[in-house]
Amino acid sequence: MATTLSLPAPAKLNLFLFITGRRPNGYHELQTLFQFVDFGDELHFTPREDGAIRLLTEFEGVPAESNLIVKAARLLKEKTGCPLGADIRIDKRLPMGGGLGGGSSNAATTLVGLNRLWGCDISLDTLAQWGLTLGADVPIFVRGKAAFAEGVGEIFTDANPPESWYLVVVPPVSVNTGLVFQADDLKRDTPKRPIAEIQPADWANDCEPTVFKHYGVIEKVFSWLLEYAPARMTGTGCCVFARFDSQVAAVATQSLLPPQWQSFVAKGVNRSPLHERLAVCD
Repeated sequence: MATTLSLPAPAKLNLFLFITGRRPNGYHELQTLFQFVDFGDELHFTPREDGAIRLLTEFEGVPAESNLIVKAARLLKEKTGCPLGADIRIDKRLPMGGGLGGGSSNAATTLVGLNRLWGCDISLDTLAQWGLTLGADVPIFVRGKAAFAEGVGEIFTDANPPESWYLVVVPPVSVNTGLVFQADDLKRDTPKRPIAEIQPADWANDCEPTVFKHYGVIEKVFSWLLEYAPARMTGTGCCVFARFDSQVAAVATQSLLPPQWQSFVAKGVNRSPLHERLAVCD
C-alpha cells in the first residue's frame, strides 16, 4: 500500500507592511516582516505510479487545474521529469483571500512535500525560486524561516521576532488585493529603513486606511480588537490580529468576540511547522 505523507501548510502574518514606492511596471516596493503561526491547512499526499496529479478535495468556484496545489505539483514534475504522480487531499482551515497566505502556503507545502515523497532531492533555494513563478509569497513558505522581506517581496533576511500569541479574526468579507494596490489613496511613500531601525513601536500596515475605507466591517473588527491589545491587519486583509503575551489572555479575549465573527488563537513561530514536521519524519 502506498504511504501517505501528511504535512501542514501554516498561515503567516505580516507583523508590519510598509509600501515604499512603485516601479514603472506597476509593482510596489515594500518592506514587511513575515512570521508563521502554528495553525493552518493540512495536506495529504499519496504517490501514484501512473504520473497523474489528482486533487481529491473540491473547492467551490475553483477548478482543480487552476488550484495552486495542482500547479505546484505539475511544476515540480515538469522541472524534474519525475514520472510519479500523486493523489492530494486537503483539510482546509484557512480562509481564501484572508491575507494569511493560504494558497501560497498550500503551493509551498506541495513543492516541499512532493520533493520529499518523490525523492527529487531538489534544494530549498531552488524550490523557492521555482515557487516564485506561482506567487510572490510562495518562497517564504518554502524557506520556512521568519523573515524581513524587501523589493517586491523577493529579497529575504532571516528574522527572529518575538513568538507571541495571536487572536486572529476573520471578517465576513473578501478583499480584492488588486483593487487595494491600484487605489489612488494607497500610501506609497513610507521611507525605506534598515530592519535594525524598525522598532516594534513603529510597526504598522500602510494598506489599512485604504482597506478600512472600502470595507467598513474590517475597520469595525480592528477597532474592537484594539480595545484589548495591539492590533493590525495582515497583508491586504481581510484578517485582523491582536498580539498577546499568553495563550490564556488570547483565549479570554476570543470568548468575548461577537458570535458572527470567525476566529482562531495561534502562537507565532519563527520556524515553519512544515519544516518542524519534516524534521520529525527524518
